[in-house]
Amino acid sequence: MSDPYTIQIFVPDGDPEGVKIIERRNWTGKGIVFPREKWSETKGRKEFYLPGVYILRGYESGEDDIPTIYIGEGDGIGNRIDSHSKAKDFWDWGICFVSPNGSLNKAHVQWLEYALVEQAKLAGRCRLANGNAPQEPALSESDKADTKAFLHQMLQIMPLAGLQVFEKPRAVVSVAKNITPITSAHGNEPDTVIVPAREDGFAEVFLGQHCWYAIRISGGMLDKIKWIAAYQSSPISAITHLAPVSRIEPYGESGKYKVIFSEPAKPVGPIVFGDAPSGSMQGIRYVRHDQLVAAKTISELFRKAS
Repeated sequence: MSDPYTIQIFVPDGDPEGVKIIERRNWTGKGIVFPREKWSETKGRKEFYLPGVYILRGYESGEDDIPTIYIGEGDGIGNRIDSHSKAKDFWDWGICFVSPNGSLNKAHVQWLEYALVEQAKLAGRCRLANGNAPQEPALSESDKADTKAFLHQMLQIMPLAGLQVFEKPRAVVSVAKNITPITSAHGNEPDTVIVPAREDGFAEVFLGQHCWYAIRISGGMLDKIKWIAAYQSSPISAITHLAPVSRIEPYGESGKYKVIFSEPAKPVGPIVFGDAPSGSMQGIRYVRHDQLVAAKTISELFRKAS
């Protein structure tokens, strides 16, 4: 169990969606959260003349909910962020960390930049806009220990400020390894989710990565799903593969999920579209495992499931 802690958030302009100053007891650091639209009126703050590390966040793709971030450092971070406000279009929000008592120097913030890039890669919850991966700078044993402690405090603060890309996703549901499929009418609850998939995504993700994202799953279904099936869209227009589910994790920042398989998907059917009503497979559907493996057509499958 992690130790409890207290943070203090000061809103200098009285706007809860605007600039926030974040501090915590017995810590030499300070965090500043700022929307891009407020940068011109915020950059004069004295904190931006100090050595520090910063993260800029935004969205480049409209296809999913994965943010793009840029991680940087500077001896006076204000000039760096100012240049990004002119040259980088993707970001709409930023957070920076400094130490007002002067405990961070250039080598310290370079190490923090390096560590944050590595942490972001490990968590896999964002796209990195950094062109080059920074190398780990040499620090003395004591300096490295102190800087790691500073990083630990930062990582505890960032989720509370709305930035979770450095946290490895935790499964909201973990499925038992030995799954007993429903085989009779005594179990009437759906345990299988069917997802529509285009050809490229199906090959690359469903078969290649043994997972599927980003999908919305109703809260009442999360702990019931044991299997995932893929409906390949036109020209195949059939349910063709089925996989057991290992776990379900949050994906992105808008309530979607990533389903991870416990083993590679295997062919099923195919369960062809047939005379099913138009639009039947434009979104996800829930069925029982035994109904799916017994069906020959999608219309037959959904008649049994209704």
